[in-house]
Amino acid sequence: MSTSRTMSAPGGQEKPIHVIGGGLAGSEAAWQIARSGIPVILHEMRPVRGTDAHKTDGLAELVCSNSFRSDDAESNAVGVIHAEMRLAQSLIMACADRNQVPAGGALAVDREGFSRAVTAAIAAEPLITLAREEISGLPPADWGRTIIATGPLTATSLAESITLETGQDALAFFDAIAPIVHADSIDVSVCWYQSRYDKVGPGGTGKDYINCPMDKAQYEAFLDALIAADRTGFKEWEGTPYFDGCLPIEVMAERGRETLRYGPMKPMGLTNAHKPDVKAYAVVQLRQDNALGTLYNMVGFQTKLKYGEQASIFRMIPGLETAEFARLGGLHRNTYLNSPLLLDKTLQLKSRPGLRFAGQITGCEGYVESAAIGLLAGRFAAEEQWGCLPSIPPATTAMGALLTHITGGHIVSDDEPGKRSFQPMNVNFGLFPPLEPGEIVRPDTGRRFRGKEKSIARKQALSRRALIDCARWLEVSEAVEAAQ
Repeated sequence: MSTSRTMSAPGGQEKPIHVIGGGLAGSEAAWQIARSGIPVILHEMRPVRGTDAHKTDGLAELVCSNSFRSDDAESNAVGVIHAEMRLAQSLIMACADRNQVPAGGALAVDREGFSRAVTAAIAAEPLITLAREEISGLPPADWGRTIIATGPLTATSLAESITLETGQDALAFFDAIAPIVHADSIDVSVCWYQSRYDKVGPGGTGKDYINCPMDKAQYEAFLDALIAADRTGFKEWEGTPYFDGCLPIEVMAERGRETLRYGPMKPMGLTNAHKPDVKAYAVVQLRQDNALGTLYNMVGFQTKLKYGEQASIFRMIPGLETAEFARLGGLHRNTYLNSPLLLDKTLQLKSRPGLRFAGQITGCEGYVESAAIGLLAGRFAAEEQWGCLPSIPPATTAMGALLTHITGGHIVSDDEPGKRSFQPMNVNFGLFPPLEPGEIVRPDTGRRFRGKEKSIARKQALSRRALIDCARWLEVSEAVEAAQ
């Protein structure tokens, strides 16, 4: 898709495309449309109406972690989708890069600075009109092309309208929010700074996490307290399943005494700077949450414990005995479509041409995944407005693999044809088409890799193929040459 604003094409470019929702997906979709030369009206209901999780009226507010996860584009699927979005001139990635904070091999951002940057960019774009209003139902037909990117916190009235249109029930799950601690309240005489395996990532030093060690007795006592603690009531959300990628810490604790030690509290790759000869039984990690370094979030500690319980239990962690919390954990409801049944390959609602969906409401999971689907939806809508057929990214790319999952890449049970098997998914190499035989061979001998080397070589080959194919799809010749 060309980004020129003077390209000639059939009429209709003056008619705006509407985008509903000012989160990561909606902001990215609006940006992509505007950069193609087509006007956009971006509808965001905050602050007219708030949500259970948002605290501000800023666009692209991050309500959970401040991490965009791995930025390794050579052997990690998340890092690959980062790189692909940068090639596509993503607003979300540009603002994330400008507001990054140290986080080892991950790309983490100052959440307030990031949201301000996205909001400012949208406000400065002359082809985007930001309308602060709630859209309570499906858009009227005379709006023309529209993208709904209302995310996991879609207003009830709009969700009901979608259900009436599609005839399908929306699925839902809980997403819990991790607590944030004031850095100066952490006892660094007990804790130490270190990234796992001393890994140095973008903007990092290899000492980007604060590590709180536990011995076996402390771990067992902490586990007992977690399991016995009071939790927030389910109310109307009773019976909603959790998404395994974001389980509350107390739910993980109930799954076995060792679950946390092999999950968010694993001690591997960490050496206590104060007691290098004593191996910690478990370790709680905290990651920098803002550019000033004054706030740290508890990695993997999303929770639905009641506030009073949270403060007392988390202060059982060595180094956090006097911790002051800038924000305690919380809970919000996520809603998503049965997208493989309802959407076509360009994210368009099959029952209503011209109406697209983007972001987490489509069943992708994660910040960058949501923004990537917004990027694609925006490009697809703009290309149609210019009178062209939407150009779908190859399934070998990270964006294409994620799109394929959303629009039909899940497993359907022949034994239970009426059962809905589609579930939210983060981007991962399991979504990528397999490599051809012979693509993973040693360059010096031409022989196949074995064991762990084979796994590493496979990821590197998938990453390299994805970036080459994405650059070709975007017609960025210099990127093709760099990736080869």
